[in-house]
Amino acid sequence: MKYIITGGAGFIGSNYLHYVVNKYKEDFFICLDALTYAGNYNNIKDLEGKENYKFVKGNITDRSFVYKLFEEERPDYIINFAAESHVDNSIKDPEIFLRTNIIGTEVLMDACLKYGIKRYHQVSTDEVYGDLPLDKPELKFTENTPIHTSSPYSTSKASADLLVMAYHRTYGLPVTISRCSNNYGPYQFPEKLIPKVISNALQNKKIPVYGTGKNVRDWIHVHDHNVGVDLIVRNGKDGEVYNLGGHSERDNLTIVKTILKEMGKSEDLIEFVEDRKGHDLRYAIDSNKVEKELGWKREYSFEEGIKETINWYLNNEEWIKNILTGEYKNAYKDESK
Repeated sequence: MKYIITGGAGFIGSNYLHYVVNKYKEDFFICLDALTYAGNYNNIKDLEGKENYKFVKGNITDRSFVYKLFEEERPDYIINFAAESHVDNSIKDPEIFLRTNIIGTEVLMDACLKYGIKRYHQVSTDEVYGDLPLDKPELKFTENTPIHTSSPYSTSKASADLLVMAYHRTYGLPVTISRCSNNYGPYQFPEKLIPKVISNALQNKKIPVYGTGKNVRDWIHVHDHNVGVDLIVRNGKDGEVYNLGGHSERDNLTIVKTILKEMGKSEDLIEFVEDRKGHDLRYAIDSNKVEKELGWKREYSFEEGIKETINWYLNNEEWIKNILTGEYKNAYKDESK
C-alpha cells in the first residue's frame, strides 16, 4: 500500500514516519511537507535512502501540485498531519490557519475524490471541544462532546473536521478522524511548552508561564498518539471519530517545575506573564472508544515519558541550536534545481 503523509517534517508527522517506515517494510510512504517555519527536514533526514520512503516538498493548498502528485503516485491512504498549530500565532494572524487547515484539507479531499483512495485520515485535536471546568475532574471529552472552539486555531481545526465529515456524507469519501490531547516527545518545535522550557533552561533564560499556570492539559507521548493513528487508519470504521488521550492531566506550572527539577535548574527562572486571550482552562480526553474497539494501549506513563523527552533534548542540543539560529531551514537541498 502507498501512503502520503502530509506535514511529515513536523513534530508529530516526523515521529509517525519514523514509526511506520521502519515497521512496515512492505508499504511505501511519501512525506509531503512545505517546510514552513515549523517543518524541519532534520527531523526526517535519517530516513533518506530507505527503500520504502521518499520526500516531496509542496504545499497542500496548491491544488495543481497536489493533483499532479496524486496523478503520479496514486496513493491508497492519505494521513493529514499538516497544520498550522500554534495558538499564539493564530491569535496574531488567523488567515494562514484558515488557508492551511481548512482549504488545505479541502484540496486533499478533492484529490482523493478525483483519483480514489481507500481512506483519508484527518489528524485533529481535543481543542475543538473547547475547555472543561477545573473543579469537575470527572468531566472528560468524548467523541460526542459538542464542538465549542476558543481560538482561531481550534476553530480552523473544527472547521476542517466538519468538512471531512461532510465529504463522507455527501460524496461517500472513506474518512476517519482522530482527536488527540497535548503531545510531547522528540522533535517538537521549541515554541511549544515542554521544548521551550527545556531550551530556555539550557540557556538559563526566563521561562514565561501564562497567568497563574493553573491551566490543565492532558499529556500524551507522541509515540502513543502515533500508534493510535496507525491503528485507526488500518482498522478504524469509516465515518468515525476517535479520541486519543494520555490520561495524564497536569497544570502548566507543574510541568515547568517537573522539567526544572529534572534538569537541576532553579524555579527562579519561572516568570509569570499576562494570560493568553481566550485561554482554555482544562482539557481531558476519554479514550475508551479506541481502547475498546481497536485495542489501543498507551506504553508511556507521563513520568517515564517526560524523563525520556528531556534526555532526548539534552542529547540533541545541536538540533535545538539549529532552530534557534535558523540554520535548520538550510537542511533540505532540492536536487531538482
